[in-house]
Amino acid sequence: MTMTDFDHIFGSARVMAILRGLPVAETVRLAERAWDLGIDVVEVPVATSDAVPALRAAVEAGRERGRIVGAGTVLDESQVIAAADAGAAFTVAPGLDLAVADAAAARGLPHLPGVATPTEAQQALRHGLTWLKAFPAISLGPAWFKAMAGPLPQLRFVATGGLDAGNAAQFLNAGVRVAAVGSALTDETQLDQLAKLATHPS
Repeated sequence: MTMTDFDHIFGSARVMAILRGLPVAETVRLAERAWDLGIDVVEVPVATSDAVPALRAAVEAGRERGRIVGAGTVLDESQVIAAADAGAAFTVAPGLDLAVADAAAARGLPHLPGVATPTEAQQALRHGLTWLKAFPAISLGPAWFKAMAGPLPQLRFVATGGLDAGNAAQFLNAGVRVAAVGSALTDETQLDQLAKLATHPS
């Protein structure tokens, strides 16, 4: 896997929507709302098998709009297979498991592993993974990303965990490439702010 994979997936995107644990119809509705707001990249976590239909439905809705959907909380090879079968364009994990990354790569899926330490980031980099999910970002704080850019400038980070319209700009300004938001998408008061973050520099 190379950085080019996620360079293409995210493009100029600054915000990714995470639609976790929602019914199929609500997943599709919020995915379409995200796309309407200019949030082009959507992730549907599949920690349990009953979440796979929501992923599949979001993939189908995205296909009609020329948008892609990834599978999140992919913890083992069986979930990689389920994500691939559902049409996911990429996989995301909360932690760094190189076997899962390899299983995703074997199926042509770019993998975004979670890291929270320089050791994990360096291990991922040695494995050719240059796009990483920093989790939980709210605990790490914006300063963590500025510090990481010194010794590991080639890495690109997606910040996940505790981000919303009120704090996402702080992480983007600290060098985060993409801010991933979840429950904030269901908050009407945050949608306009998220749309601005998604499409304009903060």
